[in-house]
Amino acid sequence: MTKDPVCGMTVDETSALRAERDGQTFYFCSNHCRQKFLAQSAPNNPIIPVTTSGAHPHTASEEHGHVHMQHGHAEAKPSPAAKYFCPMCPGVESDQPGDCPKCGMPLERNPAWVAPAGRNTIYTCPMHPEIEQDHPGDCPKCGMPLEPKTVSAEPEDDSEIRALTRKFWISLVLTAPILFLAMGKWIPGVPIEQWIPKPASQWLEFLLSTPVVLWAGGMFFDKAWRSLKTRQLNMFTLIATGVGAAYLYSVVAVVAPGIFPPSFQRHGEVGLYFEAAAVITVLVLLGQMLEARARSRTGQAIKALLGLAAKTAHRVRNGQEEDVPVDELQKGDELRVRPGEKIPIDGVIIEGRSNVDEAMITGEPMPVAKGVQDAVVGATVNQTGTFLMRAEKIGSETLLAQIVRMVAEAQRSRAPIQKLADNVAGYFVPAVIGIALVTFAVWSVWGPAPAMAFALVNAVSVLIIACPCALGLATPMSIMVGVERGAQSGILIKNAEAIEVTEKITHLLTDKTGTLTAGKPRVTSHKVASGEERDAVLSLAASLEQNSEHPLARAIVDEAKEKKIILSPVRDFESTTGGGVAGKIGDKIVRVGKEKFLRESDVAIPDDLKQASQQLQEKAQTVVWVAVNQQAVGIIGIADPIKVTTPAAIRALHDMGLKVLMCTGDNRKTAEAVGRELDIDEVRAELTPQGKHELVKKLKAEGKIVAMAGDGINDAPALAEAHVGIAMGTGTDVAIQSAGITLVKGDLQGIVKALSLSRRVMKNIRQNLFFAFVYNALGVPVAAGILYPLAGLLLNPMIAGAAMSFSSLSVVSNALRLRKVKL
Repeated sequence: MTKDPVCGMTVDETSALRAERDGQTFYFCSNHCRQKFLAQSAPNNPIIPVTTSGAHPHTASEEHGHVHMQHGHAEAKPSPAAKYFCPMCPGVESDQPGDCPKCGMPLERNPAWVAPAGRNTIYTCPMHPEIEQDHPGDCPKCGMPLEPKTVSAEPEDDSEIRALTRKFWISLVLTAPILFLAMGKWIPGVPIEQWIPKPASQWLEFLLSTPVVLWAGGMFFDKAWRSLKTRQLNMFTLIATGVGAAYLYSVVAVVAPGIFPPSFQRHGEVGLYFEAAAVITVLVLLGQMLEARARSRTGQAIKALLGLAAKTAHRVRNGQEEDVPVDELQKGDELRVRPGEKIPIDGVIIEGRSNVDEAMITGEPMPVAKGVQDAVVGATVNQTGTFLMRAEKIGSETLLAQIVRMVAEAQRSRAPIQKLADNVAGYFVPAVIGIALVTFAVWSVWGPAPAMAFALVNAVSVLIIACPCALGLATPMSIMVGVERGAQSGILIKNAEAIEVTEKITHLLTDKTGTLTAGKPRVTSHKVASGEERDAVLSLAASLEQNSEHPLARAIVDEAKEKKIILSPVRDFESTTGGGVAGKIGDKIVRVGKEKFLRESDVAIPDDLKQASQQLQEKAQTVVWVAVNQQAVGIIGIADPIKVTTPAAIRALHDMGLKVLMCTGDNRKTAEAVGRELDIDEVRAELTPQGKHELVKKLKAEGKIVAMAGDGINDAPALAEAHVGIAMGTGTDVAIQSAGITLVKGDLQGIVKALSLSRRVMKNIRQNLFFAFVYNALGVPVAAGILYPLAGLLLNPMIAGAAMSFSSLSVVSNALRLRKVKL
């Protein structure tokens, strides 16, 4: 035998659900946590926990065998493929949650069900992301229902909401007459005591409140008991203690009123609190129901993205077209996309052109023109033309899958500001219980008659009004909604810390090529040394640069291809980061790169080329030098147009109080020309990757909060060193992996949006924390009776229950406002 690590229950052959699979015996904890155990064939047949994936390390292949469930001698046999079943009606099974069509009971999840390979869902707690398990349930720390870590397009399991809704309405119907019986005497013209004798009224209250407290509110006691066994006291510990004390006190007062001393009696009668216990239960159920509905909306935007994905594709093979499911596509498949259709998967256009609506990825409403060799993203909508594309990314490699994964990971991450709430929450529940005990003691000694009755009511109010969930949800809910809102606008946030730090940024360092400029430079000028041919020099440069992925290299290669120049094979290719490239073409040693790179290689530079280089740089053109052996033979001028959105973005960043620095590996004259045009605060040119890294370190040492925006491998060190790295989505995977924020569109306006989002999210978090702290700081003393000596005011436990229920709901609702913010 052993103990369930989640609920602490002893698991052995007599207390557990048993399952047999192909000769193996499994046991499941019969508590709600459904923890899975395996009976070994070792001596004494010990029972040990199964690994977190749900399969014993030595019996993974048996997990899909036939299952017979037993509990004692009553045998239930849901099929292994059934995810849900009715425990009362054999044969009623379903893949979806719902109610039994025969008896109406909610279907229960089959603990023996195993998801198909690759589809296991991990559930976690929004307040305690370290809690993970492979099935739904409640958090062993705070008692909140666990939520899936990843979002899927499948219909959401709303069984929790439906169960809470059912319990709420039934409890409300039963509680209304309890309130009338208890409070009817205060209604003018209603002689309730003449209609229903007092003893009969008390027994009616008892009978009506019992199903409300024990059936509808039973989940609170279950969670409270589990919290005691795991020593993780939470909100449900307080609710169950308060409601349980009021209910049990009233039960004893009805069954055996004579055992209470005079200090409990008023006018010779012991007061009943069935109405308080019932109303508090109803109000908590209402709060839980509304909160569950609100939390279910946090993933709707990502679900909508997943729902937009195409289900089928037109695959072209050997000239024949066939419709196939997207899941069956492979890399290299050629696909035809017609006007109005969704692009099935990420790839590259190989024939045709069109305009593509990418709003669902970038948040931008304007269609984007696409032609041959342009990348297209799955789930975006083709508008005007028909084209043939080649599939390049499938499954988890697609941009849509990466967005969903990044959002899920970021939503479960912890912001540094959460540490304050965590520290308070760790002492909160024991402190509230201590305050309730002190309240009871003070009122029982110094309170007015009946002192013990006042002591009980005020202690219950203290227990009920305190709400640790408001504290615990203040940060995670805002982070979850904010990350999702960012994804809708093409802003992918790696973790919660990036959101918090982004708000504090004082200096933005940005690369030039691909960040401020379009990142698609074109060759605009040629100059060759005396005796050299222009096409021959271009051929040498393009042959060498065809091995590079740098945008400037691509521009040279594209120019050669447009001129239909034949490229030569290269031997002994070498790349010097931040300098240039070198290699052998035939019997020639060719170097292509910066002037500094050539000088360091002892290459002779003619004066006429030097003078031409300066003239091109003054026109904001980047100069690429070409050398053969030890002699410079030509220069190539390359211009990269500034993005149309960059000037407005720079102005917006200045308005937000940021200092903008351009740090680039390009030559100083070209960089300064761009800097003047964009009114950039400071220009740092001719920087190596190490130079950019050192600049970030220097600014950090001066106390600046630094963000670095870039898109290339050479930006990765600085991106990683900065407080916040911002990668342009058009850049390299290395840059994206090094960054805390990725902009799908790769536009500087995205940085403005990210800053705005960060500030909105942090403001929302502070609002939530302020409300949670102030609510508890004021509510608990008022519930304890601090206003009674001053104004004769006491807080009714029912009012305390209403306040507690709506405190956590208000935090969730405030966080959901972020879904509507305009960036």
